[in-house]
Amino acid sequence: MTATMETASTTVAAGLTGPATQRPSLPRLTGVELRKMADTRAGFWLIVATALISVAIVTIQLFAADPPDQNFQNMFQSTLFPTAVLLPILGILSVTSEWTQRTALTTFAITPRRQRIAAAKLLAAVVLGIVAIVPGLVVGAIGNAVAGGMDSAAGDWSFSATLLAYALLFSVMNTVWGIAFGMLFMNSAVAIVLYFVVPTVWSILVQMISGLKGASEWLDFTVTSTPLFEDAALTGTEWAKLAASLGLWVVLPGVLGLVRLLKREVS
Repeated sequence: MTATMETASTTVAAGLTGPATQRPSLPRLTGVELRKMADTRAGFWLIVATALISVAIVTIQLFAADPPDQNFQNMFQSTLFPTAVLLPILGILSVTSEWTQRTALTTFAITPRRQRIAAAKLLAAVVLGIVAIVPGLVVGAIGNAVAGGMDSAAGDWSFSATLLAYALLFSVMNTVWGIAFGMLFMNSAVAIVLYFVVPTVWSILVQMISGLKGASEWLDFTVTSTPLFEDAALTGTEWAKLAASLGLWVVLPGVLGLVRLLKREVS
């Protein structure tokens, strides 16, 4: 799924090569991590797949949705779901490929302080999450313009700054989730499978065991993130529920993964 070891090592070296006494700055490390996310076959095709799926979703809405529902807000928000599903995989691979492709030997030789590498990966995930919504905005805008041309009842452009901020938050949270799972498991296959399987199993258990439904309102990220798609400010309780689910699925794996990253022997 990833590029060869030589390609990944070249990316690191090209981004960090400099005077031996000069420590790479955090922005420079972040830039290198961003390049590494896209400079692999898996990364490239995940980005392409995300864009194509977004186009497909908007196209389906043009033919299947009722004209009043064919508006910029709905079309843009629908593009967030493939982004939320696929971008975390890039986050996972950005961490696990260091070990599966053995580029950790190069990365940690150039920057021995692993905390800086972890911080750079986290910042790269944040930047990627922010940038990732731009294609959705473009695709949604094009789809909405086409819808307005096809039917006068469609093509509403109403969209609030609150929804845009929530979309950015949603995208960033999902991408950082991938980084957390990648650091915790440090194996591409295991991290990706568990990223999909564990939340699914949790949802099944909630449906089967009525006693878990109350807990799911606080711990199920799918449930707690739903208010982000509504054109209204989140209440204090909704923010608390979102924070609780992030603590379980992102913060806890991230902290445990960071400890593992700092202690794991490079071989």
